[in-house]
Order: sequence, then structure tokens, then C-alpha cells
Amino acid sequence: MNLNLQDKIIIVSGGAKGIGEGISTVLAAEGAIPVIIGRNEADNQKVVSAITASGGKAFQVAAELTKPEECKKAVEQTLAQFGRIDGLVNNAGVNDGVGLEKGDYERFMQSLHKNMVHYYLLAHHALPALKESKGAIVNITSKTAETGQGNTSAYAAANGGRNALTREWAVELLPYSIRVNAVVVSESWTPLYENWIKTFDNPQEKLDSIVSKIPLEKRMTTPEEIANMVVFLLSDKSSHTTGQLIYVDGGYVHLDRALT
Repeated sequence: MNLNLQDKIIIVSGGAKGIGEGISTVLAAEGAIPVIIGRNEADNQKVVSAITASGGKAFQVAAELTKPEECKKAVEQTLAQFGRIDGLVNNAGVNDGVGLEKGDYERFMQSLHKNMVHYYLLAHHALPALKESKGAIVNITSKTAETGQGNTSAYAAANGGRNALTREWAVELLPYSIRVNAVVVSESWTPLYENWIKTFDNPQEKLDSIVSKIPLEKRMTTPEEIANMVVFLLSDKSSHTTGQLIYVDGGYVHLDRALT
């Protein structure tokens, strides 16, 4: 299927690792130009180089997204380079384990900046360009907003906010034909997920326990599978889809536990 994304300029926050890297790679394979935004220029450039070596196009902007001024800078640099923005993928974040018992106010607020505030800021600064292009926004969110996880109050709250912002922006941006959707992630193997698994006394036992509860094929969702849905939602093939929270999770959140 031709998704009509040739030379479309798509910002991907956290686009150099894990799910973000998968999104950047699939976008480039569809002919789009992902603009990878992340704090580490070397990591960003590594993915840009891999994409260009495969015949695609990509660009990167080094920015610390917990700093509001750098969110603005990242959008400005994208516009300076290309003069347009056709889509935004809000993806950057980390499950940093800021819980209720051992958490504190400062760490909680820092986590919201790591995981939600830059979603708002990037969308705000990109909005004038998205109005011109009638572009699309896709927010990456996590099951923790619905299922909880334990010891991750800030991350769960941020993801609840991501889901709410998806619906709110879908309403607010109707007059501009800007579609806003979210892809909800459950269990997908990424470097951050691997780091989390390693915090358990028996990481392999914990991983096996999780995988055994994924209804479809008893396996984790790949970053590419998530990316495929994100890229579809950015394309005009999903031209009448907005305000949706779409679960790419092998049925993990909603199917009957008796199945596992």
C-alpha cells in the first residue's frame, strides 16, 4: 500500500532508540523524512546514518526535551531546515519508577516533564506548521494509565495525561483537519524495557511470566509492529480516524485472562 508519505516531514521525539527508532525507520522506508529529536546527538546521528545507508532520508536535532526552550528550538530548527512539518510523533519518555511510598514532589514533577510536558510543548510549537499542512499527531502512550503497574505513579499519571491530551487535541484541532490519535504500548522489547527487567532478582523468570500472559502468540510486540500502526495513522489512508486510543499489544490489556 502506498501511504502517500513521500518527502513528508515528520518529527519523532525519542526517535533514536527502541520504539522511536522503529518509527523513524518505517517512516523512512515509506519515503517520509523523519526528524529525530533526542538529547544525544551521537545516538540520533547513528539512526540517521543507518537510514541514509539504506537509501532513505532523515534529519536530527539534539535537544533536551525536559527544557521548554529546547522543545521550541527543536521545532524551529526543523522549520529552518525544511520549511514545513507534516506530522508529529510524541514518543520520548521513560518509566522512571517514581512511586507513592518512596517518591517525592520534586521527582514526581521531573517525571511529568520527562514523560508528558514535552508532548504539549512540541505540539504547541509545531501547531502553526501543522495547520498549514493539515498534518497529523500521534502520541505514544502506555498501558500503565489503565492497568497500573505499581511503584510508578508519575509515569502512570503522565500516560493518563497523554491519553487525555489525545482526545482533547482531537476536539480542539477539528477546525484545522488535524487528526490526533494515540498508540498504546504494553509489552515491547526495547533497551528501556530490558533495563527494567534487569531490576528483578530473576529477570528471565519475570520476563517469561509476562510473555506467557500475552494472548496473541505468547510473544512481545515488536517496535516495528507499533511503528506500522503509527505510520498508518500519520498517512492519509487513515483520513477519518481521530481521537482514538489504539492498542497494539497482542490483546494484552483487554482480552480475557482466562485465555492465558
